Amino acid sequence: MNDEVVSYEIRERVGIITLRNPPVNALAPGMREGIIDLVKAANEDPAVDAIVLTGAGRNFIAGADIRQFGKTRAVTSRTSAAAIEASEKPVVAAMDGYCLGGGLEHALACHHRIATPAARLGLPEIKLGIIPAGGGTQRLPRLIGAAAALDMILSGRQAGADEALALGLIDEIATGDLVAFAAGVARRIALERPLRKTSALTAWRTADREKPEIIEMARQAAARKKSPLKAPGYAIELVAASLSVDVDAGIALEHDRFSELEDSDEAKALRYAFFAEKTAGKIPGIAKPPAGDGVRSAAVVGGGTMGSGIAIAFADAGIPVKMLEATPEALKRGMERIRSTYDARIRRKRLTPAQMQERLARIEPASRYESIGDCDAVIEAVFERVDLKMDIFGKLDVVMKPGALLLTNSSAIDINVMARATKRPGSVAGAHFFAPANVMKLCEIVAGDATTIDTLGRAAAMGRALGKISVVAGSCDGFAANRSRAPLVTEMMLLLEEGALPWQIDKVMMDFGYPMGPFAVSDLSGLDVSYDTRKRRAAADPDYRKLHVPDRLVEMGRHGQKNGAGWYRYENNDRTPRPDAVVNQVIADIAREFGIPQREFTDEEILHRLLFASVNEACKIVDEGKSFRASDIDAMWLNGFGFPRHRGGLMYWADCIGAPAILYQVQAWHERYGKRWKPSPLLALVAGENGRLREAVAPETAFLPALVPQPSTHATK
Repeated sequence: MNDEVVSYEIRERVGIITLRNPPVNALAPGMREGIIDLVKAANEDPAVDAIVLTGAGRNFIAGADIRQFGKTRAVTSRTSAAAIEASEKPVVAAMDGYCLGGGLEHALACHHRIATPAARLGLPEIKLGIIPAGGGTQRLPRLIGAAAALDMILSGRQAGADEALALGLIDEIATGDLVAFAAGVARRIALERPLRKTSALTAWRTADREKPEIIEMARQAAARKKSPLKAPGYAIELVAASLSVDVDAGIALEHDRFSELEDSDEAKALRYAFFAEKTAGKIPGIAKPPAGDGVRSAAVVGGGTMGSGIAIAFADAGIPVKMLEATPEALKRGMERIRSTYDARIRRKRLTPAQMQERLARIEPASRYESIGDCDAVIEAVFERVDLKMDIFGKLDVVMKPGALLLTNSSAIDINVMARATKRPGSVAGAHFFAPANVMKLCEIVAGDATTIDTLGRAAAMGRALGKISVVAGSCDGFAANRSRAPLVTEMMLLLEEGALPWQIDKVMMDFGYPMGPFAVSDLSGLDVSYDTRKRRAAADPDYRKLHVPDRLVEMGRHGQKNGAGWYRYENNDRTPRPDAVVNQVIADIAREFGIPQREFTDEEILHRLLFASVNEACKIVDEGKSFRASDIDAMWLNGFGFPRHRGGLMYWADCIGAPAILYQVQAWHERYGKRWKPSPLLALVAGENGRLREAVAPETAFLPALVPQPSTHATK
């Protein structure tokens, strides 16, 4: 037994087993063995009448250590959970904070479950492409019923203490000291027999058997989602098995299915994505902001689609926010937009009217700059016009209190432009949200030349407080996220000129795993949004390759869903995209005007043309020090662009093909199409070493001059 991760003491005839693996008590090697040994010791000790299983710190068990997946484990949660349930003396689970995955499975094996009001319970394995492996698919439905169990397992969501109590997932909510409360309960039930073993529960089965549609409805719902993963189907199969087989047979089947999934390509990609997101929050050379230095109040300048979405994100996170607009009419529209968003959530039963009122109360309309001056952070979210943004930052510089974060939601404009409009450029940074800002998980934190480390750290912490994946990038045209995606957009437009059609390209990307095709997404956001950016770039670069098809459509007044016609046409306020012969004609006209030969494309060529272009650009971004790591690009694509999660991310997917093969194709297209396909030196380096693109790191942190330069390495293997 490892005394460092598991400790034991006896308090008034109750054995207290405490798990210690900070910060979240993930199931580390030695923990399961310790549980087995100490449960046995307590059963053999006549001075012990009952047992309490708890976690040190603020968490019970946050699940298995994901780093151990794919490795041989001497003891599994299946074995340690069985040891708990087999105890002849009652075992009480005392849960605080996270009780997830293997943590909940150990709690399910206990004979009594107690939680604090702060406890969060769930089985999130489905998000990693696997299923519970410690008996969760068998004990959970026996305890709370098949329908509720399927909801938790298939969504991977967490239940709070009140919901858990209502479901029957826990028996009591603790008051006062958790362990003392649990020990008191343990003494109370010490002599109760028979012990309440979850695997022996049968009362629920009659009710569920009267509703055979529970399983069938789950199967139909899974089929509609068209998930490429096997895990949801296996989870449904296992919950169905819990209705008809004994627990040992069900757990044996669960073990077999988990073993099959654990080393699948999808599970490996999802584990990589998990760690890429965790790593993305780390800024080299920066410590965590000191306590009390967080953003407790905020302001947003602009109440349009982005501004109102950002305001909602703050309100949802419990942070008071002021929304400033130039005119009373614009301010009224912004507040109506916010209320409409919340009304939609109520209709979908994702929010109660009372919760909506609580959140609306956190959003204060403002009409004067002076009224926002006391906020800890302000985010400018107006149109992508340099003159307008500079004017706003000049005004913010005058009114905002010392130390306030001055942030821009710009998606492309150089941060230094806004910083120069102030006398405190160190406090200026980008906080680039992705539409819709209250939904999308990415917040790109962008450093200008003078941005201080403290500003970056606080801005990144603000993003995390809003529930976002905060990823730091350097200032350049498009920053890291949009700059890495821009070549994909360019190629898909040029493919049109060469003979492909929007619906063919959309189908290729949806078959790859995107929820929507890129042209349908463009219609959703509006073709006019990127039109202004293209005009700005064309004015700045005489060699800029214009994108004639989208420009022509915008100039024809086709802006997307907002006016019923874009790449597709939309009828009677129906959002269903319908191919439109007008677009075919525009494409044909432009090809004829510019003498561009037409040909047919295979699906693979379309996919590779789009994604290889962005892989090459991502390598340039890392090589230039505009992103710390290639894995940061993956975190951005997963959370900002809807890249299929089961493929790991852009760079992870590229490694599945191999850097040498990608370099070979990029070189061929460079010869055919010219300088836009010039191979990145980093791509050539990694290909020459037969290394992994996803492991590449910037040779230096050029966009963070206040940091100590990092070792000049690309860290490939």
